Amino acid sequence: MSDHDYHAELDARGLFCPEPVMMLHNRIHDVEVGQVLRVVATDPSTTRDIPRFCQFLGHELLSQREAGGEFLFLIRRCQDA
Repeated sequence: MSDHDYHAELDARGLFCPEPVMMLHNRIHDVEVGQVLRVVATDPSTTRDIPRFCQFLGHELLSQREAGGEFLFLIRRCQDA
C-alpha cells in the first residue's frame, strides 16, 4: 500500500504527546471499518504511541515511516472500537 492509498487524513504536525493520539482516537471513527486513515505527525513519541494505540484497540498499522522530519502512518480501521 502506498502513501496515496487512504480514505482520510489526520494532520497532527506541531502537536505533542498526548494530543496526536487523542486526535487519532476521535478521527478513526470518521473512516469506515476496512478503510485507511493516514496520520502525519512531527512528534517522535508517535512512533511509540501510535503502534500501541493500534495494538490496544485492534486496528492494523499498515505502514510507519519517517520522511523529512515527519512521521507517516497508515492505519486500517479493523473494528468498531
